[in-house]
Amino acid sequence: MEPLDHLTTERENDKSAGLDEMSALEIVTLMNGEDRTVAEAVRKALPAIAEAVEAIVASFKAGGRLIYAGAGTSGRLGVLDASELPPTFGVDPSRAVALLAGGRDAVFQAKEGAEDDAEAGRRDLQGIRLESRDAVVGISASGRTPYVIGVLEYAKEIGAKAISLSCNRPARMSSIADVAIEVVTGPEVLTGSTRLKAGTAQKMVLNMLSTAAMVRLGKTYKNLMVDVKPTNEKLVDRARRILMKATGVSYEEADRALKAADLQVKVALVMIQTGSTAEEARARLEASGGFVRAAVKG
Repeated sequence: MEPLDHLTTERENDKSAGLDEMSALEIVTLMNGEDRTVAEAVRKALPAIAEAVEAIVASFKAGGRLIYAGAGTSGRLGVLDASELPPTFGVDPSRAVALLAGGRDAVFQAKEGAEDDAEAGRRDLQGIRLESRDAVVGISASGRTPYVIGVLEYAKEIGAKAISLSCNRPARMSSIADVAIEVVTGPEVLTGSTRLKAGTAQKMVLNMLSTAAMVRLGKTYKNLMVDVKPTNEKLVDRARRILMKATGVSYEEADRALKAADLQVKVALVMIQTGSTAEEARARLEASGGFVRAAVKG
């Protein structure tokens, strides 16, 4: 395994050499300036990110799952993204999975040694019965975390789509993956603290992977989250307002349609736009593969 000082994420940042002598304003100003470079680093990786999105879409269409796997901050970011898919896009929780080195407890308390166990990565995928139709995203700032390498190697063996997300180039993980995303964020303000720029970059990329994939799967109409699950009053109110924006109906009309559709925003939207019953709207959506535009044109 390559020495740490060969990784750009582990090198010292000349701009922060006097960090311990800076005022609070100087520290946060420096950090803000460094954070400004992250979006540009992500931009350079957009072709690989788009390729990964299409791979995830293909897995979902085949009935597979999106599986994130990582250690430490990288793994926790995967947990965060996976946990948002069911309420935001109506995804079955069993199809958005996050694996974290050290298990669930590592979400709240660091278990740094867990990342060194490549076999644990393989075992964790075996534990969820990885299938060839699944898409696995291995997340590691260094690009060489043994746990994540074990995950990607097992995914390749099974025939699942293996996607790597790292913040170094060339990353060890990239040579294993079917799709390699390398976002080179450079030295951190606090040397080696990859929860900073690298973590920000990973969050940005995960936002793109999941959101773009869900859009490509028909989970939105225009830029509205029409597969949102209205599980509390705030979300029920959001659902009404989504219907108002999408169709131009009043708050009261949106409320009636939503109730008639059993709180399914997509169904209510198609009902309003086509003058159909809930049953007819569901049939239209099924015929269109869940895409509202096609269901309305039907």
